[in-house]
Amino acid sequence: MNNEYKYGFNDGKIGEKLFDIGLNEDKIKEISLIKKEPKWLLNYRLESYKQFLEINNPSWGPSLNDIDLNDIYYYVKVSDKVKDNWQEVPKTIKNTFDKLGVIEAENNFLGGIATQYESDVVYHSLEKELKEKGVIFTDTDTAIKEYPDLYRKYFGTLVKNNDNKYAALNGSVFSGGTFIYIPKGVKLEKPLHSYFRINADKMGQFERTLIIVDDGADVTYIEGCTAPVYSNNALHAAVVEIFVGNGAKCRYTAIQNWSNNVYNLVTKRAICEEGGIMEWVDGNLGSKVNMKYPAIILKGDNSIGTTISIAVSGQGQIQDAGSKMIHLGKNTFSNVISKSISKNGGNSIYRGLIYHGEKAIGAKSSVECDTIIMDDQSKSDTIPTNVIKNGTTMIEHEAKVSKISEDLLYYLMSRGISKEKANEMVVMGFIEPFTRELPMEYAIELNTLLKMEMEDSIG
Repeated sequence: MNNEYKYGFNDGKIGEKLFDIGLNEDKIKEISLIKKEPKWLLNYRLESYKQFLEINNPSWGPSLNDIDLNDIYYYVKVSDKVKDNWQEVPKTIKNTFDKLGVIEAENNFLGGIATQYESDVVYHSLEKELKEKGVIFTDTDTAIKEYPDLYRKYFGTLVKNNDNKYAALNGSVFSGGTFIYIPKGVKLEKPLHSYFRINADKMGQFERTLIIVDDGADVTYIEGCTAPVYSNNALHAAVVEIFVGNGAKCRYTAIQNWSNNVYNLVTKRAICEEGGIMEWVDGNLGSKVNMKYPAIILKGDNSIGTTISIAVSGQGQIQDAGSKMIHLGKNTFSNVISKSISKNGGNSIYRGLIYHGEKAIGAKSSVECDTIIMDDQSKSDTIPTNVIKNGTTMIEHEAKVSKISEDLLYYLMSRGISKEKANEMVVMGFIEPFTRELPMEYAIELNTLLKMEMEDSIG
């Protein structure tokens, strides 16, 4: 990432590191005690910790050997409780979210927002009319206390605590995150939004998000994240579980823009019932190593899954991202569009899975992977896995890797456009299928960020 990363500031010492670096059972018990959690959840945390110790790092993908999990702060507390008034949020934290544009977005076009700073959510709001419709949008700690039966029914059922090493770690120490329930038939016109900010050096952030979209309901959820630039590594290991009911729809948009010392190792999974629609819109600009493969289980007949993603890898970055489409129901359809840009020695990897099960009669999938390599030092790979268990389904896969066309640049420059501007125009056109899926305010911000990213890639 270039030196123009505009979110790399830090707020100094904010909050209290309740434990030394590293992790053990006593610290996990203390986290649960601080949060006043029920016994079943403490047991879940301890069982997850056992799984974490037993599961190795993945044997495929980027090397994770540089992460020292004994050199991480696992819980940093900055506030006694979640506030619903910005004036009650500590001034330094409020100013940070103001600089990040979060408060302006809340005022202009969001139906609700939650902001997490270090280990806990510090501010939360939801429009009155949505509350009156029965919409639940709150932080995880509150959900466990106020909606215990609903939360426990779904929690940990889609992403098991033995799914992978970092899902197990999340299960051990998760803190913060979002809980959303959209009642039957309720369709939200405005997005809900969560923003996650790391501030401390050597910080580990482990939020947990659970979204339930009941039959016939519709929600758009947007997630953003940033962190300061430090010389030490930081870790972000979230878990997201989404349940989409019969005829319901969920769109989950994530703009991952961590600083280049953050390992982003997340597990995101959704399941669709009959006629359900799940859409991942996934932007990956930051982090040192990013491993993210949003999955959709198309359980119900006629359900639909879509992933539209972009990954930009620069100097010292590995963007290992993709998607998983698991077809179980009849006449299901999935569509994957992946755009990646490699520059200044960066490495972009598309890693995807399309699975058509034995009962997925008539399933169809379309995969399109396009990459632009900006220079001779950068690289890109496409690693698809396609599995078909019946003879009635269809998978289409198209992959294209290219450099920016010299003929196109010459044409644009012959019209009086500078080489820098011509490069920018080509890149912006390349990612347009992604940006057109964003709310206008986010598309403008993303385009600005990408133009900054491209400034040191041209010459």
